[in-house]
Amino acid sequence: MQRRLAAIVSADVQGYSRLMGDDEAATVRTLTAYRDLMVSLIREHGGRVVDSPGDNLLAEFPSVVDALHSAAAIQKALAVRNELLPPGRRMEFRIGINLGDVIAEGERIYGDGVNIAARVQDLAEAGGICISGTTYDQVENKVALHYEFIGEHAAKNIAKPVRAYRVGLSPATETAVKSGQGLTPPGIPSIAVLPFDNMSADPDQEYFSDGIVEDLITDLSKLSGLFVIARNSTFSYKGKAVRVQQVGRELGVRYVLEGSVRKVGDHVRITGQLIDASSGRHLWADRYDRRLDDVFAVQDEITRRIVDALAITLTRGEQQQRERRRTDLPEAYDCLLRGIDYLQRTTSESNIAARRMLEKAVDLDPKFAEAYALLSHTYHRDWTMGWSQERQTLERAFEFAERAIALDDLLPAAYRALATALLWQRAHDKAIIVAQRAVDLAPSDAHSHFILGEVLSWSHPEKAIVPVQKAMRLNPHYPPSYSYTLGHVHFLMRRYDDALAELNRVVSRNPDWLPAHGFLAATYAELGRFEQAQQAMREAERISPAVLAKPFIERLPYEDPTVLARVFDAFRAAGLAPPSQ
Repeated sequence: MQRRLAAIVSADVQGYSRLMGDDEAATVRTLTAYRDLMVSLIREHGGRVVDSPGDNLLAEFPSVVDALHSAAAIQKALAVRNELLPPGRRMEFRIGINLGDVIAEGERIYGDGVNIAARVQDLAEAGGICISGTTYDQVENKVALHYEFIGEHAAKNIAKPVRAYRVGLSPATETAVKSGQGLTPPGIPSIAVLPFDNMSADPDQEYFSDGIVEDLITDLSKLSGLFVIARNSTFSYKGKAVRVQQVGRELGVRYVLEGSVRKVGDHVRITGQLIDASSGRHLWADRYDRRLDDVFAVQDEITRRIVDALAITLTRGEQQQRERRRTDLPEAYDCLLRGIDYLQRTTSESNIAARRMLEKAVDLDPKFAEAYALLSHTYHRDWTMGWSQERQTLERAFEFAERAIALDDLLPAAYRALATALLWQRAHDKAIIVAQRAVDLAPSDAHSHFILGEVLSWSHPEKAIVPVQKAMRLNPHYPPSYSYTLGHVHFLMRRYDDALAELNRVVSRNPDWLPAHGFLAATYAELGRFEQAQQAMREAERISPAVLAKPFIERLPYEDPTVLARVFDAFRAAGLAPPSQ
């Protein structure tokens, strides 16, 4: 006998006796098919099936993260299959997961670790997952699902009650926003910065107040001791009368910062107040009346007040980042904020307008690193969206990203820009290193985690899921691009049900998202559902026939040429008829 730590998955069928009593032969057939699917998904995620007597299944994994990913994939896949059955014949499994000590004897495992897995399985709903407290402690910040604490429960022959959590299978944002249940705050101080009210007489000055907030979020995201919600999510409350308690519950944070900006001539007044969302108590409030060229000092002061109020300890590197200035010219900063405002839209026209503003910013201040980083992004967007077919476009993206890093080697946006340029040059190893550097510099920046996942998706798709899910937790109202990248990854890993779910989620939110239609077509084609594949391909060709031409497909930055060939074959099977030359 040997002892070891393992992640144990226990599963059984809800209402199995009733199903057998109604139709024994049909139940056995369904159980056999479902068990084969479960075994396949367990092996795919690095686990092994220990035993499967009757309607039960016991498996173990060396990684508890892989165990949860496997369980979620199983429940999603079984839900799709159950849709094809009459309600009375659907077979729904309950799954429990525990991380604990087991005794191994040959291929069998025993002990408290297994008993606790079985206990939390009993607490799961049909088609659902429950996890133990030891599991939750390991996956909370690694797998971006919703976790609901359901109390402590006694387990047979276990001295202490077992903490148990119910797992929501939708990504964090859907569970929080659609169900109203909210998200669990992480184990470190967490904050959401709401859009500041524009108190200027000119409503067109709103870009300025929005830019102030974006800068604050960017600065706070660099602090490893703080969990910071992204702009996309906090700005979903813009113009709405909401209570901070609602914001804290829906976004899963403890603290909320709100304020206002009034810009008049070359002066600005900024107010801010930090609130404990759990109690509504104000931790501090202040007002700053300054000249425009002193606006960065105000941002630094607000950041410092938050750091002090939440007792966050800064590392030496984080202190250095706080001491760096963006630009000394208010005019250049104003151009940057206008460029950012244009980049919030995703059209060719807005991209051109953003580029003009950013070019003006670097003309005014040739040492403005952040403007160069965003200028690089405009060229990258031109290239990936197919608005430009010239190779020089990608070269400019690379050039401006490198210039940004040369000017400020602690700027996360510069590393994100360089990582995407390297990716499309097929320098995959370098792109991954650079994207990881962006994450290291801004541990709570959702976009940095997303870029890391996006870069990984083209060479190591199995490693891309965790950073994208981390981005989703940091940005619960995440943009369609997050779902698209997950859908693309699931397609590459042949998890077709998950791919269809994510890609359909994209097109429901943005019907003109060309790549999502393309990979919907490819997914349906590989499933042999050619009528749906052709319909999706027609949608893609409606949006942009040129982008789906052979030259564009061939420049997709897959590391493995056989993967590119597979994608091309799937497009062709879906009805794409590219030119022969």
